[in-house]
Amino acid sequence: MFNNLSDKLDKALHVLKGHGKITEVNVAETLKEVRRALLDADVNFKIAKDFTKRIKDKAMGAEVLTSLNPSQLLVKIVKDELTDLMGGETAGINLSGTPTIILMSGLQGSGKTTFSGKLANYLKNKKSKTPLLVACDVYRPAAITQLEVVGEQIGVEVYSEPENKNPVEIALNAVKYAKANGKNTVILDTAGRLAIDEVMMTEIAKIHKAVQPQETLFVVDAMTGQDAVNTAKAFNEILNFEGVVLTKLDGDTRGGAALSIKTIVNKPIKFIGTGEKMEAIDVFHPDRMADRILGMGDVISLVERAQEQYDEEEARKIAKKIAKNQFGFDDFLKQIKQIKKMGNMKDLVGMIPGAGKMMKDVDIDDDAFKGIEAIIYSMTPKERSEPTVINASRKKRIAKGSGSTVQEVNQLMKQFTQMSKMMKMMQSPGGKSRMMQLLGNMK
Repeated sequence: MFNNLSDKLDKALHVLKGHGKITEVNVAETLKEVRRALLDADVNFKIAKDFTKRIKDKAMGAEVLTSLNPSQLLVKIVKDELTDLMGGETAGINLSGTPTIILMSGLQGSGKTTFSGKLANYLKNKKSKTPLLVACDVYRPAAITQLEVVGEQIGVEVYSEPENKNPVEIALNAVKYAKANGKNTVILDTAGRLAIDEVMMTEIAKIHKAVQPQETLFVVDAMTGQDAVNTAKAFNEILNFEGVVLTKLDGDTRGGAALSIKTIVNKPIKFIGTGEKMEAIDVFHPDRMADRILGMGDVISLVERAQEQYDEEEARKIAKKIAKNQFGFDDFLKQIKQIKKMGNMKDLVGMIPGAGKMMKDVDIDDDAFKGIEAIIYSMTPKERSEPTVINASRKKRIAKGSGSTVQEVNQLMKQFTQMSKMMKMMQSPGGKSRMMQLLGNMK
């Protein structure tokens, strides 16, 4: 996500490295590269031009603090401007109404059905809602089946009328059904449509007028770049939607839509889709995204995800086992499962400050733990609970059973031992400071 833009902005801002002050000449050279980076990311030309002009005006008028060099000052100004460009503040979802009605709109193939499922899952698990998914796409073959599969996957009921070809009636009937059956949120998954298709645009306007949703969300595929922004403008003229959802941000996207859409339609980005799993949905935070684009990571989101998976009771059990030298591979497996629930590995690595740059050419598989899990599952219960019993002959058997090599088993054993020692050190008096010293000495 935004990898090319991040690289180019990093190179552009390096132009000021070593300069004692910001001048008309060096800032112009830097901003020329910044503008080029934005245009390459498919940002609207006028937006890119205005963006760099605002940065120049602020940079030339800024007092360089003694604690900041010119390069650091410009990075701060760029970060603030990027945040404003993407909306400035986090926009929440309106969950008023009994029930809350959320209308999904967008082009064909933008990911509305999948995102409808992700949103239902998010509202169910994080907002304690009882959502109802509604199949209002009466045109696409298997659209109802797809939504039913998604609903079953997340444990959310799906309302459909396979014989009815009138989406306005289906939407109204679904709202009645929700009221009668204790569903406090209704998510209407509508058919994809082109903005130039007058008949289809009139139809969604009728659905909107009939159900009067609290939230109308425009779902857009981030990989379509500037075209996505133009389409959003056309849809907004008909629906006057409340917010935008950017899907497929885990793909090879240039980021132009995320950076341009707020300025063009003056509507906030509310959610982003960051993967294929139903949990791969994030509330959009402009400031955090600006940090990530500039390679500063997103520690707040990383901590939030970790806290969501944190089990206090389990943590106490683990702490006792570590203290008694009883931490085994079964416990290690539980830790891996918690990490996997936090999201795909590439996304998590991107949240660590500086790690995105170091790992940019490394292909991090979403199944990064598969080999480790295979090795552990090839161990006997005794070997998992007492790793010290694993000798050379046992390692051969484990390697054969997991489809790995003895070297890979040895590597896992070594990493496991190191991790156990570090965890024990963290629990001892003064352990955290000794840990920081050790990490500081590491290359």
